[in-house]
Amino acid sequence: MGKGRAGNNTREVLFTSPSLSYKSTSVEVKLRDASVTSAPSVNWSVGGHPFYSTSAHKLYGDLLHSVSRTTIYELDDGLGSAGKLRLCSPEHLAPVFLMWPDRIFDVNLVSADEPEVPMMDGSALPFFSRLRREAGVPHELSFYDVPLRAEWDLCRRPGEAPTGCVRITPSEAFEVEYVLDSVGSSASVSIYSAEDLFSVFMARTFITEKDYREAREAGLLAGVDESCGLLLPDGSANKNLYRVDEEPARHKVLDLLGDLAFVCPSLPKVRIEILNGGHVSHHQIVRRLLPYVSLRIPSQVR
Repeated sequence: MGKGRAGNNTREVLFTSPSLSYKSTSVEVKLRDASVTSAPSVNWSVGGHPFYSTSAHKLYGDLLHSVSRTTIYELDDGLGSAGKLRLCSPEHLAPVFLMWPDRIFDVNLVSADEPEVPMMDGSALPFFSRLRREAGVPHELSFYDVPLRAEWDLCRRPGEAPTGCVRITPSEAFEVEYVLDSVGSSASVSIYSAEDLFSVFMARTFITEKDYREAREAGLLAGVDESCGLLLPDGSANKNLYRVDEEPARHKVLDLLGDLAFVCPSLPKVRIEILNGGHVSHHQIVRRLLPYVSLRIPSQVR
């Protein structure tokens, strides 16, 4: 669910739902207008403690990154404690900020003990729909140039045969071709404007019944239920369950957008081809694109 209130030119929305690990988590999003003294940015906090800001994206390298069915970041909390601040699962919320690259968003995971962004329905759509009521009509998307060509194989473990691959080439905007052999799904997406993001925002996270049973037996996914995504029958894609065409592959595009947009609410002008990827490969892509992200407001595709 999402609740909002306004005052002092700051609009605030609170999202609450189950997350991957917890029965209920909350994230608070405050929207402010940029000004001469306050540049556009997305500022992430955990339990009220500053965690990461896109206005200082070069500090992204200071974040420890890991993956356990979702993106997990860790940061020394700077408070002298032995632990670290954690921020988990930003990938469904972060792409929404691409819609308003010239605004300021203050994002706070309410509980530092349960630092996961709520799952909502497993897509970006509930976040976008509610924030649009406060932020208004989406603006022109922001892009940055990336004169990069790269290609590499994806392996589950070092020394094993490749299970997938990634290829990056320059493009006029942002293009992705994503193929998932495991569920027989593929999607090709070209993003030039805010309208192009809508079908990607609708795509829900997914898991097969077999993987779900094994995860629950291992003590994982304690917070999720049938409202948190798409449960695929074993051995069958069953496209009748899909909300949008090729929903599994389209959701992986959403995950990729989230991993990129967390760094900066702007998109690289590249074409990315991914076979059997995931958050690990997305982070590899981010590391290669990071040198091209600019602190200024990047150019817009018109």
